[in-house]
Amino acid sequence: MTGTRTGWRYAFDAHPGGGLRLGVAGVETVCRPAGALWLEAWKALIVADLHFEKGSAYAARGQLLPPYDTGETLRRLEAEVAALAPRILIFLGDSFHDRRGEGRLAERDVARLAALAVGRTLIWVVGNHDRDGPRRLPGEVVPGLTVAGLTLVHEPAERPAPGEVAGHLHPCARVGFAGGAVRRRCFVTDAERLILPAFGAFAGGLNVRHQAFARLLSRPPLAAVLGETRVHAVGWASLRGD
Repeated sequence: MTGTRTGWRYAFDAHPGGGLRLGVAGVETVCRPAGALWLEAWKALIVADLHFEKGSAYAARGQLLPPYDTGETLRRLEAEVAALAPRILIFLGDSFHDRRGEGRLAERDVARLAALAVGRTLIWVVGNHDRDGPRRLPGEVVPGLTVAGLTLVHEPAERPAPGEVAGHLHPCARVGFAGGAVRRRCFVTDAERLILPAFGAFAGGLNVRHQAFARLLSRPPLAAVLGETRVHAVGWASLRGD
């Protein structure tokens, strides 16, 4: 399961359900079309940057957004859980848009999150938007953890970090083709570390050609770009700036 991009070899292959099987520091991972990461051998599902209650945070400041972001994000998360039946569900930081976001959750959404904990372990990695983690929801709050030899954190370290899996930067790819380009959320990797796309319905994105990624990646990266039904492996030469 290999492909060549800009002179470097990346291990990747198609996975059932439209996912992309991707090697990261020698560990097999699966990038899912919804933007979740699946560690199949460990039955661990990982999502980053859900930003629950972003809409209500903006509304409190007088900037009205449709108040449906939390419900839509939960719907997509529930679909991933139903499809994969994980034993562990890991939230990779910035699960809430701010420290008061948990308090603004509708009771129906509290119940939906509680239901996700039935029969599995929930782990909340804290992020820069939610440094305290949730207080009334089930699960364990941690600064980071190790699963399958991978180090799971919210914010990527600004140094070489083989085996690191992070979020925070909300990577997006602008892919060029004859006659135009399309911009989509993506995973991005240099085969040593992996940065996840934001899972939240209202979360924005940073182009992977931004300098913020250049200092983290040791070689021209591979983007695992989210399509409607499958993830596409796209090499550096096909990626465009905004």
